[in-house]
Amino acid sequence: MANGRVVQTADRTLGSRQLAALLPSEVLARPGYRSLADAVRTLILDGRIALHVRLPAERELAEALGASRATVTGAYDLLRESGYVRSRRGSGTWTELPEGHGPVGAHLLAGSGGYLSDGEPGIDLAIAALGAPEDSLTEALAWAAPRLPGLARTPGYHPFGLPDLRAAVAERFTRRGLATRPEQILVTAGAQQAFSLVVSLLCGPGDRVVTENPTYANALDALRQARLRTGSIAVSDAGWDMEIAESTLRQTVPRLAYVIPDFHNPTGLLMPQEQRLRLLAATRRTGTWLVVDETIADIALDVPAPAPLASLAPRGGAEHVVTIGSLSKTHWGGLRVGWVRATAKMITELAAVKVAADMTGSVLDQLVALPLLEGLERTLPARLAQLRGQREALERALERHTPEWSWERGPGGLSLWVDLGEPVSSALAERAGACGVHIGRGARFGVDPGTFEHRLRIPYTLAADRLDEAVRRLAAAFHDGVPLAPAVERPHWVA
Repeated sequence: MANGRVVQTADRTLGSRQLAALLPSEVLARPGYRSLADAVRTLILDGRIALHVRLPAERELAEALGASRATVTGAYDLLRESGYVRSRRGSGTWTELPEGHGPVGAHLLAGSGGYLSDGEPGIDLAIAALGAPEDSLTEALAWAAPRLPGLARTPGYHPFGLPDLRAAVAERFTRRGLATRPEQILVTAGAQQAFSLVVSLLCGPGDRVVTENPTYANALDALRQARLRTGSIAVSDAGWDMEIAESTLRQTVPRLAYVIPDFHNPTGLLMPQEQRLRLLAATRRTGTWLVVDETIADIALDVPAPAPLASLAPRGGAEHVVTIGSLSKTHWGGLRVGWVRATAKMITELAAVKVAADMTGSVLDQLVALPLLEGLERTLPARLAQLRGQREALERALERHTPEWSWERGPGGLSLWVDLGEPVSSALAERAGACGVHIGRGARFGVDPGTFEHRLRIPYTLAADRLDEAVRRLAAAFHDGVPLAPAVERPHWVA
């Protein structure tokens, strides 16, 4: 699998079509040997291609890309010279890393147990999510345990999700202002699967889609994996440019638009109601499916949590809106429970797509999720208070260690979108990885290549002392006396 995962086949050989599917669209459209080498190098550094994997033969890759063999040969030569692959006659070309280099991203911590080679603890800022609330999770497990035997006497296949959980999700939508019936809910293995299912059902290769820019990195993964043409709606520190959004929708007439209006990832901004109404109207006029990601909608730190965007539509005016969410940010990413809210007809169609992918979700996860969802209003205030304190700790650390960096505090969410003042994000992320801080470079969140090289997304989901130590290490990497090289024509890929 390529979407957000390390590519590693049983015989440790990466096929030409697999590699082509990982490459960004601009490389596929105009393959040059330098851009191809840069793209493969970035995939290796981001962990999207595993180490010690055999790359496709030059002729096979050239055919898959529609490029000349000389282009692929030149790219492989550059990769060999820079130490990212090695070749042996009769054995092929294999991925590796130059001495002193390490992949950028959380997978490095997973592979090393969270420690550097000298035993010093590593710090993961690549994932914006909290650990599980132990008391609530323990209580939910205790509640689920006596109920599991009853379900275990059944085959255990619930392609739409456990009926009680579907009803609980529907009831919460209704309580938040969007009347919803259980048959309008599909339970999924997290919001990422929910989004991938929606994209698979509604879009085909070559279709136009629109997202915010920047946006959630893994959503961009799903869109590129589906071979879609992506346009963008700018989101700056001042918010959404709705005039540009309406113009983009009108001119491109995209099949689908994906937005995070509630404490947007990575900026933390909240879309004003007037802009929500304009977005609803514009997508309805163009016949565009509007996919609203509510994964972070409950992380309201400075304002009340918003009502669902679809609730603002006049009666019958929200049938083109698909809403996705999960328990990953409010409770725990290890509990793979998410959902889609749409028309009953679409839910039936999505369930058919889901059955083809994984038959059914985990009954145990869904059973544990039920009391957690029903008790959310009771447990959420403590989580929000924890996040407010950690956000303040991160801001203090940034002011102390990197006073030249700047940011705008959003009213919610899980991270700060920090301006470094110069386009060195990728170089800093790589250098910081060697210092044990693993963080996503700004370009991971950009639709277009080379964008947001002056930005870092820094989550405040760790304890205050860990945040201070992380920023101290980032500052040391930034100020170590060796100038960071600005990114020039760096390929775009997200992890």
